[in-house]
Amino acid sequence: MDTIKIEIMGTGCKKCQQLEENAREAVANLNLSAEVSHITDPIEIAKKGVMSTPAMAINGRVVSKGQLISTEQIQPLLQR
Repeated sequence: MDTIKIEIMGTGCKKCQQLEENAREAVANLNLSAEVSHITDPIEIAKKGVMSTPAMAINGRVVSKGQLISTEQIQPLLQR
């Protein structure tokens, strides 16, 4: 099984931290192999086409922006 690459984008606010926590929990619940990183540089975030945070990308594809999504919402995104 390939390792899933998850990127959390945000400046480090409480919602961004919660999104990272939710992503890690979703990975653990599904027993997947994933690398979770947090991008805080506003220029790097903008390069990915994200203008509102928190945001999340899975394997380079932005799946959520401008909202805090729950562990339950993340799990189906990881199974695609």
